[in-house]
Amino acid sequence: MKKVLLEVKQHLLTAISYMLPLVVASGLLIAIGNLMGGQVVTKMSQLTIPSAFTSLGVLGMGLLPSFIAGYISYSIADRPGIAPGFLMGQIASFLGAGFLGGIIGGFVSGYIAKAIIKYVKVPKWAEALMPMMIVPTLTAAIGGLLMYFVLGGPITYITGGLHDFITGLDQSQKALYGFVIGAIGCIDYGGAISKVPNLICDGLLLEGITGPEGIKVLAAMVPPFGVTFALLISKVIKKRIYTDQEVDAIKVAFPMGVCMISEGVIPIAMNDLIRTVISTSIGCGVCGMISFMFGNGSPVPSGGVFVIPAMSKPLVAVAALLIGSLVTGVLLVVLKKRLTEEEARNNVFTDEEEEVDLSSIQLS
Repeated sequence: MKKVLLEVKQHLLTAISYMLPLVVASGLLIAIGNLMGGQVVTKMSQLTIPSAFTSLGVLGMGLLPSFIAGYISYSIADRPGIAPGFLMGQIASFLGAGFLGGIIGGFVSGYIAKAIIKYVKVPKWAEALMPMMIVPTLTAAIGGLLMYFVLGGPITYITGGLHDFITGLDQSQKALYGFVIGAIGCIDYGGAISKVPNLICDGLLLEGITGPEGIKVLAAMVPPFGVTFALLISKVIKKRIYTDQEVDAIKVAFPMGVCMISEGVIPIAMNDLIRTVISTSIGCGVCGMISFMFGNGSPVPSGGVFVIPAMSKPLVAVAALLIGSLVTGVLLVVLKKRLTEEEARNNVFTDEEEEVDLSSIQLS
């Protein structure tokens, strides 16, 4: 079972890596067009430069189910899986099954194509036709029937239910949801756990719900900003909590954080994992809670501080980011142990566990 889950995760991550440039480019085009006063148009006579940007970005977002399905299928079955995967994504869009429909359609087409390649035997003269005609056509036919008549209805129902759930939250529920998404979304600093809620946020963005995406973008910056605030606060109150090596790592983590890259915090967190994870998760949760409660959303799924002007409420976004980062900084200063100057210079980390003396052990 574990092997299957790892395989599914790998296929999904492969597809996300191909999809992200489309998401980022489309989101930025929408943001730029909206800032210039553009809107989505359907006639050439209505087209202006701002509206061209906005319309192009919306068209790009509409391709997301096909991209995620096509590249999941590609990851599973290689090149023969691409075309049927994209077609499953088109069916998902047609049925209103959205991002979730694209994911499921990609796995359906990928494994059907893989099974056809493995089990369907053709005459030697037809082998050259397998990757470009036989496999894609059979996969599209079988997968299409499954999506249309078996899977499409339930997936569409689930997608609609998720949409209604998010849009129907009251203020207290928004606070809880925002906190949970923010906390989980940065708990392992861009790792496998974080990608689950972040993928949900990307899927909701496709449905026109931008609030969760705002949480994702802002919360990803809280850990690097938070450890930087902790360093500054510790200097003000003269409580040394970081070694010289960690201080150098923070100088790298902060500019990475500006660009929404949380991974720079990992070398710092590994030296005091529990305290750091608790502090950053709570700070990310507070950031997400403020952003979602006050109606901030992001039409762009990535870009760090540079996309804050494109958010629906930039001032709320800035406040959420600063408050969440400050909470993380204060918690780190309170929870982490004080280091002596000698420990800091020698990069010695204090710990509650006693050191184990191994000098008496002899190998015979």
